[in-house]
Amino acid sequence: MSSNRLGELLVRNEIINEDQLKRASEEQKRNGGRLGSALVKLNFLEEKALTDFLAKQYRVPFVDLDSLELEPSVVSHVPPEVAQKYQIIPVDRKGSTLKIAMSDPSNIFAIDDIKFMTGFNIEVSVASESAIKSAIDRYYDQSATFADVMGDLDDIDLELVDDSEDVDVHELQQASQDAPVVKLVNLILTDAIKKGASDIHIECYEKSFRVRYRIDGVLYEVMNPPMKLRAAIVSRIKIMAELDIAERRLPQDGRIKIKLPGGKDMDYRVSTLPTLFGEKIVLRLLDKSNLQLDMTKLGYEEQALKWFKEAIHKPFGMVLVTGPTGSGKTVSLYSALSELNKTTENISTAEDPVEFNFAGINQVHVHESIGLTFASALRAFLRQDPDIIMIGEIRDFETAEIGVKAALTGHLVLSTLHTNDAPSTISRLLNMGIEPFLVSTAVNLISAQRLARKVCQECKEVDEIGKQELIQAGVKPEEVDGLVCYKGKGCSVCHETGYKGRVGIYQVMPMFESIREMVLAGGTTADIKRESMRLGVKTMRQSALTKLKEGALSFEEVLRVTVGDDG
Repeated sequence: MSSNRLGELLVRNEIINEDQLKRASEEQKRNGGRLGSALVKLNFLEEKALTDFLAKQYRVPFVDLDSLELEPSVVSHVPPEVAQKYQIIPVDRKGSTLKIAMSDPSNIFAIDDIKFMTGFNIEVSVASESAIKSAIDRYYDQSATFADVMGDLDDIDLELVDDSEDVDVHELQQASQDAPVVKLVNLILTDAIKKGASDIHIECYEKSFRVRYRIDGVLYEVMNPPMKLRAAIVSRIKIMAELDIAERRLPQDGRIKIKLPGGKDMDYRVSTLPTLFGEKIVLRLLDKSNLQLDMTKLGYEEQALKWFKEAIHKPFGMVLVTGPTGSGKTVSLYSALSELNKTTENISTAEDPVEFNFAGINQVHVHESIGLTFASALRAFLRQDPDIIMIGEIRDFETAEIGVKAALTGHLVLSTLHTNDAPSTISRLLNMGIEPFLVSTAVNLISAQRLARKVCQECKEVDEIGKQELIQAGVKPEEVDGLVCYKGKGCSVCHETGYKGRVGIYQVMPMFESIREMVLAGGTTADIKRESMRLGVKTMRQSALTKLKEGALSFEEVLRVTVGDDG
């Protein structure tokens, strides 16, 4: 079914409205894929409602793939690349009839192609796109396991490259192109995607070599390749990222872009660091299709989101997002920019580095080594007739001063800082040398944030926590008796960790008039924090406890990511 046809049918049957169809079509154009996927991703439609609608519309049965155990002999009738291309999977065969499940039962071309290829009559049933993708991964997963690849590596006898400064580049290139090395590196890159990792760490030590993935903010060791392959693996990644394999004394940065089955692209940002026993490589996975830009889905509570949206829709002033590295600040800013990105606005950003590119936004990659700093980029923006400016990070007085002045002269300025909470951000700006009257006038709102791991919904169980512990953590005594806490037991879905996915915890503090006056009067961080709480601002711990009450976070995770309000 064409996207237009499906959209028209859904609107005509009042399952979605015209505005939702328009937004889903825009999402589809940005990230590719099917219209149905875009509608589900934007939460305009439940996936089950979509499959039920398609089954009814085309008078074909619905099949629940999760509850079926498919025969490998049946699945093998359709090659994996064809299954990926058409998003189908064979589920049964009776005589000369092959029954297939597909997410789009109107795709006549796919049905004819499979009929011609297999020689069977085709009987169609419908299943959800996510269930089909999961089944394809499960039944067609022909990629080698780490154990298989390591078995192959036992037979290989590569000469260990000496770590002296004289490097035989030809030897390194030859070693890096050896089949088992190529297979192992490809496996590391693709397995990280399957496990939902955000970063890959490849680390060299004196007597060991290891690979770790960061999943939901925590590092897990996944394998220890043989030491003799250290130089070959590092060189292979550097060649893929178009880096200089002969240069091992200086850090280097690059990118790898690979195309996955189904036409999806994945970017890896590559960083090398010369350490005592060899180069450490960190790869950051940049998956634009999984980038969540809907602010209502990031974890903001209703009042906090209302304040945040009011601040970014003001014509001028400064909105600051604070938190440590890896706390989701960039996603929050991108979400704000996505909402503000209209043809009537001139938006410019200075980033180090640019993680995702967006149509309609002028993005500048900061290069301090050539003099293109945040401050110099900001000065250039002000000569470019800007409406909205985003500065990746305020690191020094010069950047802060230009940003504050831009906010006071009719521009909306978004930026980040590294502070522990919202009230301490004011002290940080003052310590940088910005005058109190400028801070109190320019800043519209400060949002501090952290990312916390969510309890796996597949294996969650009740966690018995003592009343006194809960009260000490900040739960009100009157709420303790009715509070049910959960923790993850560990299952195959969450890789035995008990956690799956992450959610934001926010402390959103508008610059209320009384807080502006406190800044001018030299109020302390503690004074500002108390006043903000009096005016309804939730601290980070209070925000985490709200999500504990909702069953999203475990008690252990609340204590891990936040500090008590008296601490």
